[in-house]
Amino acid sequence: MSEKIQYIPIAQPWLGEAEAEAARRAILSGWVTQGPEVAAFEQEFATYVGANYACAVANCTTALHLALLAVGVKPEDEVITVSHSFIATANSIRYCGAIPVFVDIEPQTYNINPVLIEDAISERTRAIVLVHQMGMPCDLKSILEIAHCYELPVIEDAACAIASEILWDGQWEKIGKPHGDIACFSFHPRKVITTGDGGMITTNNPQWDEQFRLWRQHGMSVPDTLRHGAKQVIFESYPMLGYNYRMTDIQAAVGREQLKRLPEIVERRRYLAQRYHHQLADIPGLKLPTEPAWAKSNWQSYCVRLPESCDRQRVMQVMLDAGISTRRGIMCAHREPAYEVESWLCGSDLTESEQAQDHAMILPLFHQMTEQEQDCVVEVLKTVC
Repeated sequence: MSEKIQYIPIAQPWLGEAEAEAARRAILSGWVTQGPEVAAFEQEFATYVGANYACAVANCTTALHLALLAVGVKPEDEVITVSHSFIATANSIRYCGAIPVFVDIEPQTYNINPVLIEDAISERTRAIVLVHQMGMPCDLKSILEIAHCYELPVIEDAACAIASEILWDGQWEKIGKPHGDIACFSFHPRKVITTGDGGMITTNNPQWDEQFRLWRQHGMSVPDTLRHGAKQVIFESYPMLGYNYRMTDIQAAVGREQLKRLPEIVERRRYLAQRYHHQLADIPGLKLPTEPAWAKSNWQSYCVRLPESCDRQRVMQVMLDAGISTRRGIMCAHREPAYEVESWLCGSDLTESEQAQDHAMILPLFHQMTEQEQDCVVEVLKTVC
């Protein structure tokens, strides 16, 4: 084995002096909650993805919640989505009092299987929430054809998919444009760029964007920036039930610097993913992630399916003993204790979702990862498999 590596994390955010200085700038400005840095971050993010509007919020879960409210999801409505996702996807539907209807995934991409959606639609279906799982774009064209036929809004859970791309009418376009109705992003440290935590909602609908901005700040009729800068006394009102879903200016200042790093981060992740493809291709029975010809992933995660003969827990333990951190495949919400009591429906058999959770494993991948570290991961995985 090559020179011993002390520890290889599953992920590591790329933060430096630029982000520290940005946070310092916001702190010393005296305006640390939602303010001018948030407004600038929103504009820069909208420009980057090609959306008309971007609204910053506290995290992606709150983004999904507001997106569902905006398209009119109410208690006892049904929302088609996948169980094979972080539990926040299903939870955001339950926050509205609605019922998630789970359909299965494609085993190659770990994304919702469009073929199964139509059979899951009922009279109570109000929306489709698709997940660009681990940064791999969904088959948006197939999904949107079904959604348009039934006049259903499409919300993209793009938590992992900042800078991922899809081939659209002959042009490569970024996830978040949006191609559906609303797209929701996460800036958790596990994602490609981070603000510590935080989220963003993109849309081309001005009414929805206006609604997001009211809801995220308690339904307040006058934003803080306007009230504090006014030359006359202004009394705000609260015409609707709102939420405290704001992003701070400290976070946004960091996000603006992270956005500058994004092209370099994604270029590096794509390079490392190709190295994994090449070096792991000869392990018998190991299934590597598939990138369709019409998609470009940001490779937020690199997920492999272990040979059936492998005991995943043993493989993960051997790798951890060698100083290499891994994670199990994406969870299935319907298998969690919370959903033994929460309402949900099954829109299809969920065999592929369960198989992916049981046999998939996520390998380390992050911008600062060296080739030596990656070679170490490959060497140990080959040995244990």
